[in-house]
Amino acid sequence: MATRLSEKYKSEVFQALMEKFQYSNPMQVPKLQKITINMGLGGAKDNAKIMESAVDELALISGQKPVVTRAKKSIANFKVRQGMPVGAKVTLRGDNMYIFMDKLVNVALPRVRDFKGVGKNSFDGRGNYSMGIKEQLVFPEINYDNVDTIKGMDIVFTTTAKTDEEATALLQLLGMPFEK
Repeated sequence: MATRLSEKYKSEVFQALMEKFQYSNPMQVPKLQKITINMGLGGAKDNAKIMESAVDELALISGQKPVVTRAKKSIANFKVRQGMPVGAKVTLRGDNMYIFMDKLVNVALPRVRDFKGVGKNSFDGRGNYSMGIKEQLVFPEINYDNVDTIKGMDIVFTTTAKTDEEATALLQLLGMPFEK
């Protein structure tokens, strides 16, 4: 099953990148490898219900069951013991990745209040892009009445691009609304 965004990549984005960067080999054209969604939940150490609701919400948003991340070390100042649940994460690949990106770009981001675009400064120098969302309520799957606490999330787009310029062009052609 090909998704709308993967079809767009094959039909339009691939050719545009090939022409823009003058690649000699089609295997050089950058593509989206994976999308990782992470929710850090510091308050979950006191209330297990928060962790449970975060896992359920992340599963609804991503369409995939999240993995509960646990503390690697004990930190006395934060009252965290080794092995305590401290967050949840999901790694999306293939069709799930394209479906999530399509939903993020066309539905969720336009619902953010006073949205002017995502920043261009969040590239890591190797063609990967990171962004944060302050509340999970921008996704249409989340029912506002069932939310007990507002939780943010970090989203990382991992690409095969070698430079930030190539990654910016790829994400822009896929529909990512960067700031002017």
